[in-house]
Amino acid sequence: MTTPTDPIARLSMLETMMLIRAFEENVAALQAEGRAPGTCTSVGQEAAAVGAIRALGAQDLILSNHRSVAHLLARGADPGRVLAEILGRVDGYCRGKSGSLHISAKALGVVLTSTIVGGELSLAPGVALAQKMQHQPGITAVFFGDGAACEGIFHEALNLAVTWQLPLLFICENNEWQAYVHRRETMPGNPIREWAASHQLPAASVDGNDADAVFAAASMAVEQIRATGRPYFLELNTYRLRGHYEPDDQAYVDPAELQAARAAEPIRTLSERLLADGVLARGELAAMEQRVQATLEAALAFAQASPYPDASELTRDVYA
Repeated sequence: MTTPTDPIARLSMLETMMLIRAFEENVAALQAEGRAPGTCTSVGQEAAAVGAIRALGAQDLILSNHRSVAHLLARGADPGRVLAEILGRVDGYCRGKSGSLHISAKALGVVLTSTIVGGELSLAPGVALAQKMQHQPGITAVFFGDGAACEGIFHEALNLAVTWQLPLLFICENNEWQAYVHRRETMPGNPIREWAASHQLPAASVDGNDADAVFAAASMAVEQIRATGRPYFLELNTYRLRGHYEPDDQAYVDPAELQAARAAEPIRTLSERLLADGVLARGELAAMEQRVQATLEAALAFAQASPYPDASELTRDVYA
């Protein structure tokens, strides 16, 4: 397994984070121009997605939530196909039928994206149970937010995972916001990992804006699950820098809190650390930015060239 100190791995994480950020900001710009539907972004949470997913193996399965683009791109999804899906085009991962909020990609091990708060938590124990019963080598990783942790299904999923001893990694991206409501208005305290520990579940909280720390913690969690076949809970403390949904002017956010969060955002954190460590040079950073821009331009060209699904597609893959 690649260690968090591997320079090549760290540079790759940074470039992937930059790609995710630029991709989502471009989609938000397209939406503002009326060229794309509204969507949920995870701007500011890139280290959580990239650090955690880099710790997974190809055989592992992923269940995501309504902020799934970061997870998909971190998993290696083609940006052109992701954008085509968001724009409702036939060359998208789900033939333009899912938008950004319901994408699944079997080849990548992405089982589903759920927009129902906690919906992925209700299904993750079943996916992990199937892996266990079929003696499959992989584990299941389920991503959800602090809002989902306030749902009853959160405790049911944790209870099932512990009782059935499932190879399931719970990854809570605690971004402080539950739609338009701050976490402190819905929870008596922090961290959420204490709720997991009450279910006798091994749990850890990590700075979700630190890609190195996330990768190290996720790698340890994955190794433990593989060794024991039992679940683990990882809380990644981060911050959502854009609104709940595009468009959203974030008028409900304390400006000072948002400013502080922007100062601690993960891409700046990792790039400055890599520069200080001598792993990254200013010229290389500029080259990364150019590659990301070229990738986005190619993705947009691909997506726009893709046709809309034919009307005959309306009932295809509909089973009930």
